[in-house]
Amino acid sequence: MVNRLKKYPAFILLVIGALISFIPFLWLLRSSLMTTTEIFIFPPKILPETFQWHNYKDVFDIIDFGLYFKNTMIIMVPVLIGTISTCCMCGYAFARLRFPGRDIWFAIIIGTMMLPSAVTMIPTFLMWSEIGGVDTFWPLVFPAFFGGGGFNIFLMRQFFLNIPKELDEAAILDGANYFQIFTKIMLPLVKPALLVIGFFTFMAVWNDFFGPLIYLNDESKYTLALGLLQLRGSYSSDWNLMMAGSTIMILPAIVIFFFGQRYFIQGISITGGNKG
Repeated sequence: MVNRLKKYPAFILLVIGALISFIPFLWLLRSSLMTTTEIFIFPPKILPETFQWHNYKDVFDIIDFGLYFKNTMIIMVPVLIGTISTCCMCGYAFARLRFPGRDIWFAIIIGTMMLPSAVTMIPTFLMWSEIGGVDTFWPLVFPAFFGGGGFNIFLMRQFFLNIPKELDEAAILDGANYFQIFTKIMLPLVKPALLVIGFFTFMAVWNDFFGPLIYLNDESKYTLALGLLQLRGSYSSDWNLMMAGSTIMILPAIVIFFFGQRYFIQGISITGGNKG
């Protein structure tokens, strides 16, 4: 009984923190069902006088939602495949294989996480401009097939380090090579980590605004995040429609996290490990 009472303050603090974090989404949802005038009225209203459900229909009428969704998926699918496959292989190599300069290369990869994206933005754009990659999907897709990012490699390495090395040794005694160990033994054991990386990658691509803004000029190639700009006018903006569009953008991430939260939490919590 005493131990339960000790947990109550922490539980109450977590509930309060969760409610505070949820307030911006509730405010977004409330604004999406108002008129623009009601959004900016002072003192602010908690609920609209009349729920403007047609705001969501108007979003689909104003922007080509289907086209922008298709463009987003054209980027999303290969990025997911490239990121998950390559970061998994890199993490396995850094955790299990011995090769010259392994620790130095891993330190360099970790160092890339400290570079702000703004530092590499202009040089990367100039490189793609020189080879004709601007106004194509290649700059948004191609980098995913080269490791999938420093954080993802680090996450996979830590996960592999938690798998007993006795499994590798037993497989080697049975005549398995490193590729067979990786595909038949390791991959089934790291599914939680792969789901976490898949979720992070999905969120990054789904919400990416600056990438498409920099590289895509043709409106027919816009993604959903960039397509929502069509709701902004030159002199005035339909803020209620922008709120409705933003709500539509958020819903898929909420649904995916709701159904995959058990694997997501498991993948995050089992990433500690000793240096191998």
